[in-house]
Amino acid sequence: MDVAGIINGGLRRVPAWPLYIVVAGWACWMFWLGLTGGLGAEPINALEREYGAMGLKGLVLGLMVTPLRKYTGVNLLKFRRAIGVSTFFLILAHFTVFVVLDVQSLERVWTEIVKRPYVTVGMAAFLMLIPLAVTSNNLSLRRMGGAAWRQLHKLTYPAAILGAVHYLWLVKGFQWEPIIYLGIILVLLAARIRWQRRLAMA
Repeated sequence: MDVAGIINGGLRRVPAWPLYIVVAGWACWMFWLGLTGGLGAEPINALEREYGAMGLKGLVLGLMVTPLRKYTGVNLLKFRRAIGVSTFFLILAHFTVFVVLDVQSLERVWTEIVKRPYVTVGMAAFLMLIPLAVTSNNLSLRRMGGAAWRQLHKLTYPAAILGAVHYLWLVKGFQWEPIIYLGIILVLLAARIRWQRRLAMA
């Protein structure tokens, strides 16, 4: 058996539901650290960034599922829904900290969206993810039909790009980390487009 087969054999014995518990537990732990001084002198800002960074990692991981299966044979499809829903939870937590603890005013939230481009693109990415989270269930898949459901969930692509741009514009000065995230996302999307074109030409 090849390496991918060995990995897939092990993954078949691992359920997807613990991922929800792990992500929720991590988010609660971060919140507790913020409450107890474990996140430094600016806990709200640190908590907001921790949630956002982990949410972006989740978007990257979700985009990796299909290319990983196509190019290496490693199959993470059974975890894709858990990855997507958990990612939305983290991004929702990021947004909630921003609104409730940081800005603390709906009027100021609108001002920030209009005034600051990095908030604008971040909000656009968040809004794109809402219908994906709402329809990440078997009932929605049956009611919408597979083709329509898959078309809707392609919103993940622009949402991921905007999320990376949000991070890139957020940081001060030149930093490699947001550039690397954006580069990885673009490479993953390019690989997916290339594979889809091959199928169309076959």
